[in-house]
Amino acid sequence: MRLGYGFLGLVLSFTTTVSSLEARELPTLAPVETQAQAAHLSAQFLTRYAYRPVPLDDDLSEKIMNQFIKSLDPDRMLFAKADIDRFMADSKKIDDAILGEDLTIPFSIFSTYSQRVVDRMTYAQSLLNQDFDFTTQEEFSVQREKAAWAGSDDESKELWRKRVKNDWLRLKIAGQTDEAIRKTLGKRYQNIMDRVYTYKSDDAFQTFMAAYTTSIDPHTDYFGAKASAEFDISMKLSLVGIGAVLQDRDGYTTIRELVAGGPAQLSGKIAVGDRIIGVGQGEEGAIEEVVGNRLDEVVQLIRGKENSVVRLDILPVDAGESGSHRVINLVREKISLEKQAASKKVLSVEENGTTRKIGVIALPTFYEDFDARQKGDKDYRGASRDVAKLLGELKQENVDGVLIDLRDNGGGSLSEAIEMTGLFVGKGPVVQQRNTEGEIRVDSDDLSKPAWTGPLGVLINRGSASASEIFAAAIQDYGRGVIIGDPSFGKGSVQTVVNLDRMTKSRDANLGELKLTIAQFFRIDGGTTQLRGVTPDIGLPGLTDPKTFGEASYDNALPWTQIKPAKHKTLGDMEALVPELQQRHDVRVKKDADFQRFVEDVEELKVQREKPTISLNEAQRRKEMEAVTARLKARQEADGSVSPEDDGLQSGERSLSADLALENARKNAKDVLRTEAAAIVADQAAMLAKAGKAGK
Repeated sequence: MRLGYGFLGLVLSFTTTVSSLEARELPTLAPVETQAQAAHLSAQFLTRYAYRPVPLDDDLSEKIMNQFIKSLDPDRMLFAKADIDRFMADSKKIDDAILGEDLTIPFSIFSTYSQRVVDRMTYAQSLLNQDFDFTTQEEFSVQREKAAWAGSDDESKELWRKRVKNDWLRLKIAGQTDEAIRKTLGKRYQNIMDRVYTYKSDDAFQTFMAAYTTSIDPHTDYFGAKASAEFDISMKLSLVGIGAVLQDRDGYTTIRELVAGGPAQLSGKIAVGDRIIGVGQGEEGAIEEVVGNRLDEVVQLIRGKENSVVRLDILPVDAGESGSHRVINLVREKISLEKQAASKKVLSVEENGTTRKIGVIALPTFYEDFDARQKGDKDYRGASRDVAKLLGELKQENVDGVLIDLRDNGGGSLSEAIEMTGLFVGKGPVVQQRNTEGEIRVDSDDLSKPAWTGPLGVLINRGSASASEIFAAAIQDYGRGVIIGDPSFGKGSVQTVVNLDRMTKSRDANLGELKLTIAQFFRIDGGTTQLRGVTPDIGLPGLTDPKTFGEASYDNALPWTQIKPAKHKTLGDMEALVPELQQRHDVRVKKDADFQRFVEDVEELKVQREKPTISLNEAQRRKEMEAVTARLKARQEADGSVSPEDDGLQSGERSLSADLALENARKNAKDVLRTEAAAIVADQAAMLAKAGKAGK
């Protein structure tokens, strides 16, 4: 799955530099030579070696232009029709710009985008000096992806008047005073504007290249040096640093979380909420002030080589802006990102007086330390190794069944998905690949004996993609376990990452990396997970909108197709079990109040999602809110659950403690889907035991 670049959405989630009401000149962003070279070299690869080559011509040029504009202004709230007309006059010149290594056009568009953000936020702030009339009947459009662009300055101002009025009304209904609302929104709009002044050439180029690559296919991508480094960290599940999660809060780089056992936590000199106001290198390195700096820049200063020293100038959480601060030295260490690693939990499922233990293994991603594995490190980190260890522990705990939770697992290492499949099926084919020449290769696991032969379930949702779908599909095709949940994403394509520097004679070019599609996945039954995904044996309600999320939501996705099945021997007959599993599930959830409330939430979300507009009338909005509040109160009285009410605030606008409390509340909320999936695996265990087929 790819990372999207919707820049307005990106800036809305950040609180960055210290506010300033003084008129400032926007930074002049211009392409550098290496960026033009990287774009040209990427074009050569994409037109020659992509799985579905697309010529870089006028047709593709127009698609790139449309995608670029959409990524900058997805809700059509920033640009005016005159801007769009001017952009589209050059829409057939993007191909020439790339091939001619002249990126003036996209950089000019990005500059216009930056100016429009300043224009709109300046106007939004000016509206805070007036009072709004909330007794009138007005509607604010919340679905503007295909709306007409503002044809005049007056139309644009009217759009933003309603936008600000809606922001104000949310805070008003949440109980804030007019004075507090003016302060909150003034700060919000200033922070959005301030972010624009921190943009650099890399931001404009990365956004343009994302528009180009996604115009080829949804999963082709370009990584600049920073993006490439973050990708490596996510796959290795480790980095060298101080062991702290950082966040921008009002211009300060703030400690959001301390990693247990990391240098920051062990020092005893840093606390959650502390602010980093300066960073120095080495034991005697000069301190560089970082107040107002971009978070990614501060992070790069803090990270470094293992066993090296970083100096931090800390302003304690309880100190004012002019309070006393202290300088501390920390030795950087290799930090393990355990939150993204496989984890286990044992759930007890009671049914008809019998209690069965189901081991749940949650896997957020199929990670693998590629470098360590290539170097022959026998202890390299990998998802399948961690899962194998957890399975051993669950066997020691005598669980009756295992549930693999792959919800929102967007994929990762193909080899790890193959090896993890082997833990449950042993030696045999797992997935087929067809390359650009039409050649088909069967990838198999060679594990002689599976690590777990007992009852098995796999829980998926719309966010389960790529490697997750390969694993789930193989388990399903082997008849090895029951697939539970929501239809998966539908990403059945294979990507490889090309280091563009290696394609040039210069070792210091720093051109970045290109991820391009080179093949397509096929299940061992011959079908593909592309477009259609994996269909669960037992369906559960999902929260996502399949019209806007998933492979089928892309207009240039590869089609579904089929090849010959790979030779394999099924290991079980899940088709024979599914009817009774479904019947037991249906009976159970009808009596499960928590599950039925979740179904209500899904239906309510669907209704809200399909509303094209929202009322700006206070009485009507309060009536709607009262209905929601009554429903939440009834739920609390029934089961004691606490659901936070809408406070109208965005992340970073609450206190850090309030943000963390909200995050913990969501994290600790009842997981009715996991509970029901475990019950389905328990049913499977009971049925197999009755038939004398339950293994371990």
